[in-house]
Amino acid sequence: MISFAAPVRDLRFVLEELLEHGSLALPGFEEASPDLVEAVLEEAAKLAGEVWAPLNASGDRQGCTRRDDGGVSVPDGFAEAYQAYAEGGWNGIGVPEALGGQGLPEVVASSVQEMLHGANMALGLCPMLTAGAIEALAHHGSEEQQARYLPKLVEGTWTGTMNLTEPQAGSDLSKVRTRAVPQEDGSYRLFGQKIYITWGEHDAAENIIHLVLARKPDAPEGNKGISLFLVPKFLVNEDGSLGARNDVTCASIEHKLGIHGSPTCTLSFGENDGAIGYLVGEEGRGLNHMFTMMNEARHKVGIQGIGVAERACQHALAYALDRTQGRSPRSGRSDCTISDHLDVRRMLLSMRARTDALRALALYCAAQLDLARHAADETERAAAQARVDVLIPVVKSFSTDQAVEIASLGVQVHGGMGFIEETGAAQLLRDARIAPIYEGTNGIQALDLAGRKLQRDGGAALGGLIDQVEATAAALEASGEHAALGESLAGGAADLRAAMAAVLEAGADPESGADAVQAYATPFLNLAGHVLCAWQMGQATLKASAAIAEGRDEPFYQAKRQSADYAIRQWLPVGRAQRAVIEAGMASLVAFDAAAQ
Repeated sequence: MISFAAPVRDLRFVLEELLEHGSLALPGFEEASPDLVEAVLEEAAKLAGEVWAPLNASGDRQGCTRRDDGGVSVPDGFAEAYQAYAEGGWNGIGVPEALGGQGLPEVVASSVQEMLHGANMALGLCPMLTAGAIEALAHHGSEEQQARYLPKLVEGTWTGTMNLTEPQAGSDLSKVRTRAVPQEDGSYRLFGQKIYITWGEHDAAENIIHLVLARKPDAPEGNKGISLFLVPKFLVNEDGSLGARNDVTCASIEHKLGIHGSPTCTLSFGENDGAIGYLVGEEGRGLNHMFTMMNEARHKVGIQGIGVAERACQHALAYALDRTQGRSPRSGRSDCTISDHLDVRRMLLSMRARTDALRALALYCAAQLDLARHAADETERAAAQARVDVLIPVVKSFSTDQAVEIASLGVQVHGGMGFIEETGAAQLLRDARIAPIYEGTNGIQALDLAGRKLQRDGGAALGGLIDQVEATAAALEASGEHAALGESLAGGAADLRAAMAAVLEAGADPESGADAVQAYATPFLNLAGHVLCAWQMGQATLKASAAIAEGRDEPFYQAKRQSADYAIRQWLPVGRAQRAVIEAGMASLVAFDAAAQ
């Protein structure tokens, strides 16, 4: 497989020029500086490129093995690569210093995450889930739980998991049946089974902290009866040392389309006396508490998709620059590389432009997370959180859908060789395909945006973002040179505003509102994703043009302008067509009878 180079320069462009390092000016980040951030990115790039990336293909081929003792062995080199990550302090990069972390902004942590997922998505899943566990315990754990479990989770000595799904309860968590039986000492004993548990059992760390949704025996049915429990693989003694093995076992591991190096486990709780667990937060509010973890994970799944998309871009470009075929339309030579052919160039530019746009939007969302957590003004924090609430389903869903398409284009650039496993292009497509499914399918993300988020505030938060899109469009039009881009972006903003009004109006209907939101949710999210990504590329055009005018790094900034031109003039129109899909109504969906087909 072609080597992977972490996109440090591209990440710096977003952090330094699009976001202007705004997070570094927030309270709590006084010790951080642009030079420190640059050094962090460079060091993370070395870990990603030199330690993690070389294991991507071998981990895919070898996969994970469930041993006779119920343990799981990860691919050769994975445990050592994870330990290099933990020993370097990377697990706590975005965790507050008060909890033992590095205390750097979320935009920096997200940038590092992108590099690692681009290097090795299967391995990157392990710390991604641990980050969610840290977030959940930091918000909802008791002081005792935080003191006992957070230090080891933050340093990466222990890893974390999220246990939601059961055989009879996929996305409908109201049907969770795992039981948590109270004990006299205040603990609980859990009995039940959880499926699709990412890194649920492995040999890369000394302990695993499972966060598990379960019900007390007398709990009511539905979501209000669900509580959150902490269940360690090994019990933890008062002095912090590891005690006896808990009654939680790996019954099997899944054989999957991709991410073969990530053990996806079926976990059995309580095959003997019951798995000892501890209530986290308030009884009956487990789903609310788990969403703290899930929101963290959903943003990172979007980042994960972007990482794989970046690697697919690099992989396809390297092949296109090396593979000779046909006569060049530019020079007329018969020994040209396929990168000379306009259709291949279209694919390469489409891959690059979309990846750049997705990265910019995801890191903008991360910057809003920083504002929501650290801004001095409460009103500013609330406004940023409202933007985050709107953006996370877009980042998760749109980025991962696009990542699949980008990886698929990468296979197409390779031609027949892309269908052959040895080139590595197929693995990227296979790995990327899970991202639109887990941590809430992309259909659920669309419903979250068009239903819960949009209806909750009448579109106020999204409307504010559209205002910013329109301001960027106006700036492009005023520049003269980029007037056509501004006109196209303004048209996209108008489409999104009109579609938002249509979805709000349809959703307000007391009889058909719920059905209408379901029918329009996915095209609406796709439209939002295209417009918001094009907005970021409009900003990139303005910044790149200013840099060129100053005589700075012209080849890099010209490439950014080319990506932006493609994104706004050739990719955005695809998204704008989703307005027509919404305005066409839902009659065909209502009339469709799957059973009659």
